[in-house]
Amino acid sequence: MTHRLVVAALLVLLSGCGTVKDYFAGKDNIAPPAPLPPLTATLNVQTVWSARVGVGSAKEYVKLTPSVSSDKVFAADSAGLVSASQAGTGKTIWSVQTKAPVSGGTGSGEGLVLVGTRDAEVLALDAASGAEKWRAQVSSEVLSVPRVESGIVVVRTVDGKLFGLKADDGSRLWVYQSSTPSLTLRGTSSPLLHEGKVIAGLANGKLAALNLTDGKLLWEATVAEPRGRSELERLVDISGELQIQDGILYAASFQGRLAAVDTNSGRLVWVREIHSQAGLAVDERAVYVTDNQSHVLALDRRDGGILWKQDKLHDRAVTAPAVYGDYVVVGDFEGYLHWLNRTDGAFAARVRVDDAGLLAAPVTMDDTLYALGKGGALTALRATP
Repeated sequence: MTHRLVVAALLVLLSGCGTVKDYFAGKDNIAPPAPLPPLTATLNVQTVWSARVGVGSAKEYVKLTPSVSSDKVFAADSAGLVSASQAGTGKTIWSVQTKAPVSGGTGSGEGLVLVGTRDAEVLALDAASGAEKWRAQVSSEVLSVPRVESGIVVVRTVDGKLFGLKADDGSRLWVYQSSTPSLTLRGTSSPLLHEGKVIAGLANGKLAALNLTDGKLLWEATVAEPRGRSELERLVDISGELQIQDGILYAASFQGRLAAVDTNSGRLVWVREIHSQAGLAVDERAVYVTDNQSHVLALDRRDGGILWKQDKLHDRAVTAPAVYGDYVVVGDFEGYLHWLNRTDGAFAARVRVDDAGLLAAPVTMDDTLYALGKGGALTALRATP
């Protein structure tokens, strides 16, 4: 195992357990996570359906996020099973064993279902039937969600490269190489495709915007500068998911800042000292982010001012948030989904969906929220006051 992978694996264990600096200074930072806070439910959450997706992520540290279209939910497990279910009922439409060690996904669009693997492959399946359309070799493991738009599949690999592949056969169109520090977190943000651009968060604390057609660099923006003496202290990976709202990109780095960036120019609109590995969500009013202590914060989208902070889930390895109606929903390491009021962060409901825990953020479509747990439980839920 390489030096980078050893430390990256260690950092996975340290996530949510104090700072990297404290750990290597010998401080006792293995305090237990916060107990479940008291709850007086003000929201009625009901399970619409639940299905099993193979073995889930098993013992692998991979965030396998389901992908939801208008009438289908696509999901995968780490042992290579990929499935499509009816979004309304959970009934299986098709289920395919690809025999590939899936580590990134699930992406969908333009008639394709896309996953990446530990063996540096990208797989494309037919969204209607599950039939394999192609496999493409890339340079290293894929931990992010492959994206597709305008006939081009874009995937990010853990060695800092972005690939543009033809959606019809997987052949390579272009490759972009970013500079990668010798130490990185295990986890990469997924690229966003927006108005003919590929926008990606990188391990060096920068954002890069590329031309979707040819992969040429359009602009770079620095979210976080490495600080400190050791390589561990200088980790600034942008490993959480990015979000765009009204032409503004929102991104957070592990030991750096949360930034709002103009998608046309790369100009920083505002920055705040908030460290996040999990990622964020956004709506018309606010940016919602889970920080490295599993505190959930809401910031004013216009200037980054803090609107509220919910710290009762301290060190519970909380996922990135998802916006659901008037609520923000996060998962935790024990498999609970927590509904927080968007106005003040107060708890409104709590439901356990997978005893093995949740790594990937839930996703929403219309009035339904979907969550895929580490144990393979795929659950659809609806909430009513």
